[in-house]
Amino acid sequence: MRYAVSEEDRQWAEQVWGKLEVKLKAECGRIGSSIPYIPVNGVYSDMGEKSLVWWTNGFWSGMLWQMYHATQEKLYKETAEQVEIRLDQGLADYMGLDHDVGFLWLHTAVANYRLTGNPRSRIRGLHAAGILAGRYQPAGGYIRAWNEGQEGIAIIDCLMNLPLLYWAAAERKDAGLKQIAVSHAQMALRHILRPDGSCNHLVVFDPETGEYLNNPGGQGYESGSSWTRGQSWAIYGMALSYRYTGDREYLDAAKRVAHYFIANAALNDYEVVIDFRAPEQPVYYDTTAAVCAACGLLELAEAVGDYEKPLYVKAAVRLLRKIGEKFCEWDPEQDSIVSHGSGRYHRESDREVPIIYGDYFFLEGILRLLDKHLMIW
Repeated sequence: MRYAVSEEDRQWAEQVWGKLEVKLKAECGRIGSSIPYIPVNGVYSDMGEKSLVWWTNGFWSGMLWQMYHATQEKLYKETAEQVEIRLDQGLADYMGLDHDVGFLWLHTAVANYRLTGNPRSRIRGLHAAGILAGRYQPAGGYIRAWNEGQEGIAIIDCLMNLPLLYWAAAERKDAGLKQIAVSHAQMALRHILRPDGSCNHLVVFDPETGEYLNNPGGQGYESGSSWTRGQSWAIYGMALSYRYTGDREYLDAAKRVAHYFIANAALNDYEVVIDFRAPEQPVYYDTTAAVCAACGLLELAEAVGDYEKPLYVKAAVRLLRKIGEKFCEWDPEQDSIVSHGSGRYHRESDREVPIIYGDYFFLEGILRLLDKHLMIW
């Protein structure tokens, strides 16, 4: 086992995996190639009918590919292929696309290509990578986050999109694509990550000169606070940049953010709130930050020596066990699994609700513990 999971924790993960198999087989049969996001009263609607370029639209396909990889059941593969074809119209909607093309096409086309060698999927992935590279801003050295009216903004989330560029650089033998990814990661080291292991959500540059201007609050409580999903993006994203570059700066950064995250999560018995620097009351949870951080910690554990691994593995297991024991809906007739996910602190509509990427990272985390996961990133 690459993570040296205890026998007790492995048995727990096996039990959860059994529940996931039942739940996801039922969901796959019911949802099909619809694109889920947030269920209402336990029922998903098709997010693709509203917007094919919404940033979460790849996660259902990512779950399907993870299930196919772990079980070899063709239903998951066939359904994921249908979702990928639907997203072709999203590729055509150039004006609606932003930095999150990695979230969209890593989990669809690139996952398909890695597993099946489908040449059409390879082209889709490379096309998406070209779009991401086209958002690079040489003045400032960052990948622009959003579109018209939001010039000059870079965000921590984009670290999780960089693997699309690392993959495409290797596929095309194009060093320029890798250099763009590295430039954005270096910008994050300078301006987004803080010395104490906390991080900003977003930073703003002068779009003409690249001069750093400020760091507004973003989706956390306020400027200078500590939005936990941003912290999880930083752990996982920096660990991934280390995987693809071998640059120790990224490994050290991932460790720094991981230690900060673990210390704060432990204070609340591994029940992760939306922001580590928000008022104690009211308490708002974000399980999506917890499960993403768990996956990032397991990625980090793969990069360190044997005597360091237990810190990250044990913390990841505690995060996942807390979710599995307190925040999961296992009724196969109800859509979604992980409850109490939150999009942002100051918006009630997607605060403490089930969100599809919470399910994705929970599934990935369990499969990592069992050494059955597909490396999508």
